[in-house]
Amino acid sequence: MGLFNSINIASTGMSAERLRSDVIADNIANASTTRTAEGGPFRRSRVVLRPRAEQPFWRSPFLPDMLDNGGGKGVRVVEVQKDYAAELRLVYDPTHPDAIKTGPRAGYVEMPNVDIVTEMVDMIAASRAYEANASIIDGSKSMFLKALEIGNR
Repeated sequence: MGLFNSINIASTGMSAERLRSDVIADNIANASTTRTAEGGPFRRSRVVLRPRAEQPFWRSPFLPDMLDNGGGKGVRVVEVQKDYAAELRLVYDPTHPDAIKTGPRAGYVEMPNVDIVTEMVDMIAASRAYEANASIIDGSKSMFLKALEIGNR
């Protein structure tokens, strides 16, 4: 394990959480968008993260393969997905330009599937995760400085 691995791992987390915060902010900004370029109302987005796996430099004959994966290298963003599973909210507003014109849902407007409370909770979680990774970097820098002080004695 190298000297800067902890900083590299934490920086991948910081960059992933920054993207996650940007996606959440986009969700909040479009919470009332009823018409998009793709057609229909805005759909909530979410970030999918996966660990960055490192190839092990040694193999133990005593551990199953899935447990012997060496040290990690942080996380990576796999994709930003649209949430098509959650249902859209229906709001009755026959004067809205995007209101459904005919059928049993006439007068209703399909609103985005964005829940502001859920988005704010996710934003707090992303912010705290970003702060945790920043404190790991600060701790690593402190540790490096102490190691340098030991070397100077």
